[in-house]
Amino acid sequence: MVGSIKNNLSGKTGFTLVEILIVITVIGILASLVMLTIVPNWRQRTYKNRAFAEVNTMANAARLYLDKYNQWPEDVNRDLPAELNEFIDVENDWPDAPWPGSIYDWDNWSVDGETIIQISVRFCPIGGPLSACQFPEEPWAENFGVNSAVFYCLSDSIAVPCRSHSSESANFPGYCINCAQKEIPG
Repeated sequence: MVGSIKNNLSGKTGFTLVEILIVITVIGILASLVMLTIVPNWRQRTYKNRAFAEVNTMANAARLYLDKYNQWPEDVNRDLPAELNEFIDVENDWPDAPWPGSIYDWDNWSVDGETIIQISVRFCPIGGPLSACQFPEEPWAENFGVNSAVFYCLSDSIAVPCRSHSSESANFPGYCINCAQKEIPG
């Protein structure tokens, strides 16, 4: 009894070094587990958010062009029209699209007598092969083909909706950013 009174009187309270190291180790393991689940999704969300922001900026520039010149720029193959530079601050050239190996593409197509205007993100070289494509690691890109794209529709036509490619049907695999008929996955 005398020994326990001495210990309490000497003021020795707190954690030992071993206890502190165990707590730090447990916190480190928990943090690692959280990071393993968050980081892969974070990268894909970053690509998608950057694409959405850049495409919205380009779409606004295209609408300004339409307002000023009363027409859309002509189709540009695997690039964006230089005419839009007047309405957007681009130093030298349009940026590559955010996903690795992807590029922006301005589409001004006539399909079944209707004009389709859209900004697309392409993941494959023109004409393929499929093995050369670099699709996003997203569930919505699982069935993508050589002509698949992520696209932002600027057309008003209900009869002929926007699509991944002019040579494909409207239900060919693609991902429409702003189409009402397709919900954008989170």
